[in-house]
Amino acid sequence: MGEAAGGAPGVGRVLVVIPTYNEADNVADVVARVRRAAPAVDVLVADDNSPDGTGTLAEAMAATDAQVHVLHRPGKQGLGAAYLAGFGWARQHGYDAVVEMDADGSHAPEDLPALLAAARDADVVIGSRWVGGARVVNWPWRRLLLSRCGNLYARMALGMPVSDATGGFRVYRLSALRAMRLESVCSQGYSFQVELSRLAHRAGVRIVEVPITFAERERGASKMSPLIVAEALWRITTWGLRDRRPVRWRRGHDRWP
Repeated sequence: MGEAAGGAPGVGRVLVVIPTYNEADNVADVVARVRRAAPAVDVLVADDNSPDGTGTLAEAMAATDAQVHVLHRPGKQGLGAAYLAGFGWARQHGYDAVVEMDADGSHAPEDLPALLAAARDADVVIGSRWVGGARVVNWPWRRLLLSRCGNLYARMALGMPVSDATGGFRVYRLSALRAMRLESVCSQGYSFQVELSRLAHRAGVRIVEVPITFAERERGASKMSPLIVAEALWRITTWGLRDRRPVRWRRGHDRWP
């Protein structure tokens, strides 16, 4: 299916899912940049009933652009739950691939065409901050160290050949999501991205990493907290210990929403 049919060559129909909570300062700019960078893809803003009016702004964009859609959720339920809802929406509406992208501007929509090009020959594409050619802009050294060390720990503990398991700029083919047993996902934030990396690796789908430019947000408040980091470390350790036990891995589950 080509671009004229609402998708990307060699990939098919593509939906960019952008979860939002209090991103009124950023959402319009990010969506506009996505539409310029990849005019053939559709956008779904998954808003968790933001009190700052993010959902209303998204509705205004959808009213003037048939390729922009809004999923209103009842309240703040976390990044992982928002993405799972977006994946389910993509499946119900017949998309072939879904993209994860942050609403705060840290993921450059201009990198999206490179990720979609890589998806022609892959099941999962990760926009990576830690492969050759990537750039990280305006991050304090503490955040750099935390991300580097966290990803190294995840790679070693889980045995995954992934340099940026916590990165949230990704392309998933719907066929890969069906193979990944998403009904078992229970984490949020950093650990949500690690969990999906782990499930993809265990499902045997092809994962590739593409260098991106990652920039610290310029407007709004970060959702990062010590609790999110602690959850990620605890879950990675638990998964690492569990994966060292002999288990029966089942493929082909089709129970996610």
